[in-house]
Amino acid sequence: MKKIISMILIGLMAFGITGCGNEDATTAPKTETKVENSNEQLAHYPVTITTYDYAKNPVKVTFEKSPEKVIAVYQNSIETLLALGLQDKIIGVSGLDHDVKDEYKSEFSKLKHYEKTPTKEEVIGLEPDFILGWYSLFSEKKLGDVGFWHERGINTYMAQNSGVIKPDSLQNEYDDILNIGKIFNVENKANEIVNNMKKEIEKVKDLVKEKEAVKTVILEVEKDGVYRIYGEDSIGGDIAKGVGANLVAKSSGKMGNEDLIKLNPDVIFTVYYGKEIDKESALKSIMTNEGLSSISAIKSERVHPIMLSEVYASGIRTLDGIKTISKGLYPELYEDK
Repeated sequence: MKKIISMILIGLMAFGITGCGNEDATTAPKTETKVENSNEQLAHYPVTITTYDYAKNPVKVTFEKSPEKVIAVYQNSIETLLALGLQDKIIGVSGLDHDVKDEYKSEFSKLKHYEKTPTKEEVIGLEPDFILGWYSLFSEKKLGDVGFWHERGINTYMAQNSGVIKPDSLQNEYDDILNIGKIFNVENKANEIVNNMKKEIEKVKDLVKEKEAVKTVILEVEKDGVYRIYGEDSIGGDIAKGVGANLVAKSSGKMGNEDLIKLNPDVIFTVYYGKEIDKESALKSIMTNEGLSSISAIKSERVHPIMLSEVYASGIRTLDGIKTISKGLYPELYEDK
């Protein structure tokens, strides 16, 4: 009997050891996955990015890890973060010229939105670790120069086409998106966004390479008979050149009716934004201006409204700008779409 009991006990002990071994085997992969993810983060950081101060001097900032509490000001900053899936990192937003794109409205509705740019005191109270915005955000009248924040361990990033670097360019927009991808360790998503923009440019360029270049002007109505021109040194101008247009108003600046009539563009893009210049009034102020009635674009009704956010500090809307300008220049390419 003692032998039988001993054999049973030995069997139970063996079963217990086997059971524990199986339990460890099932949990081990989870531990390895956590270690692998942790190692991936450790391998990515630190990341050093070049940004600028208010004097437009380059400043290097280093990120030891992905920011967790971000304040994003202005359209491109907000939408780029949303496009990269970083909505959970955002603690405050402000400065929209247009409603956010439809695909981001649900996530945007959950964010703390300031109708006016938050004050320096309000931002300090939010305890961010990263502030993303335009050059103008870091003036003394708003948040103050970047050094104030860097001394407090809060990193900053300025959109390069918001007045920091001249000329404005598509490459600056690409670089901003890629830099934000690096900062948050979402480079694959950032590369995909930028590559789609580049592919759209190349697709249109290839389709129209045998066509005659369309005489084009991109402008914003400042007041009756005075226009702000978006020349080759603007995002809109860079896009228009990229898809083969003849940008006849080449330099950014101001222009009157007489100069615009002399240029006689075949296509005009008129910029609109917010409540100041809405879509309808931007179009109407050109089409109903009797002084411009002799211009080819007006006679053929080839005047197209275009969002400010598609031609200035455009962020992810750069792709929309490429499509808006391409469709206005070459409507036949989009007839079946």
